[in-house]
This record gives sequence, structure tokens and C-alpha cells, in this order.
Amino acid sequence: MEETEAMDIFERLRQETLKAQQENDLPDFIAQRIFDIATHPQAYRHSLSTIEYLLQRLPEYDTYGQTGYLGMGVDDTIILKILQQLEAERRE
Repeated sequence: MEETEAMDIFERLRQETLKAQQENDLPDFIAQRIFDIATHPQAYRHSLSTIEYLLQRLPEYDTYGQTGYLGMGVDDTIILKILQQLEAERRE
């Protein structure tokens, strides 16, 4: 992936996070962790596939319950698990 494409993914991450906050009630404490990733592209440049996965999950975020047995939504637990993975990859 070229450097400009990598930079674009971080801008997309910022935009999708804002959208999830506004439209799907993504909690501020989760959004802040995502914004931290988006504003430090050099620290996460080796985690682009995980960031892409997070980008796919953000529009599916649902605070109130389309998750579970047959639900297709993504809740706090799923997003936080992805963030933990990204933070672990940063430390490696």
C-alpha cells in the first residue's frame, strides 16, 4: 500500500468514527481511542489490515442490541477488542 493510500485510511477512520458517534451513538471514550489511532498514522502503519477491519465494523455499531444470537450489529465489546488488538500491534 502506498503512503498516500495509508494516509487516506486514517482519514477514513476519522470520518467513520465521527459518523458512528453522530448516527449510532458510539461512546466518546471509544471514539477518543479511535481518534488517537487516526492522529498517529506512523505508529499504526503496520496495522492497516486491522484498521480496515475496524472501518468495516464501525458502520455496524449498535449500542442497544442488534448484536447477539442473530443480530448483525457490533457492540462495545467487539470494537474494544479490535482497539486492543491495534494497541498491541503498536507495541510490537
